[in-house]
Amino acid sequence: MDAAAGTLASDGEFVPGSDEDGGGRWQYAKPVPQDGWPLAWRDVKFTAQCTPFRHLGFFPDMAPVWDWMGKQLVGRKDAATLNLFGYTGVGTLALSEYGPVTHVDASKKSVAQARANAALSGMEDRPIRWIVDDAAKFAAREVRRGKRYDGIILDPPKFGRGPEGEVWRLEDHLPGLVGDCARLLDADSRFLFLTVYAVRMSSLAIAGLLAEVFADLPGVIEHGDLAVREEGEGGRLLPTAIFARWRNG
Repeated sequence: MDAAAGTLASDGEFVPGSDEDGGGRWQYAKPVPQDGWPLAWRDVKFTAQCTPFRHLGFFPDMAPVWDWMGKQLVGRKDAATLNLFGYTGVGTLALSEYGPVTHVDASKKSVAQARANAALSGMEDRPIRWIVDDAAKFAAREVRRGKRYDGIILDPPKFGRGPEGEVWRLEDHLPGLVGDCARLLDADSRFLFLTVYAVRMSSLAIAGLLAEVFADLPGVIEHGDLAVREEGEGGRLLPTAIFARWRNG
């Protein structure tokens, strides 16, 4: 931090685009590796990189979530889990310690990066299905196939497009997707974790949605905020997202 100015000094700043399709550009105060730089969480290794959508290839506020999911599955090696909007796969690789994972994302580039992260971590032989598909359509097909999962992580964007140009708008399409996810879980399943970013919505709203669709299943609904804590004693919290989760047992 620049003590005189009271502002954070950064190597780069993201200037967002003007439309909901994303886009934008980075402005660099110092050189930043254009091909990315290596990072790790537990045994998971991955490449961070500045992207046109302000992301860095991972979300640090999800680290407690990955720990929480592991606690729901502790002792399991056969737990089948589903990661929708799986992005670059850090959560998928974290879940793969407990059993087979189905990773779904509409972006071929993101899935390719996820597979590269698996190789970087030495986890390319783990039982992971890498699927390029529209998450909502995939979940609906899984319901028709009679599939079930022990846990689901759901990280939808505010706006997105599927591989065939399908349009995703969170306010319009989230209830149907959550409903299908509930049909993929049963009384023996362990969790669903839903995160929502960059919308004018409270965690109460998405917790209410989960309460409705999980009314016939045992377990509890919890909700709150995700945040990143500033380094140092008494570090402040930077809120990043809201979440709601269902846990069973």
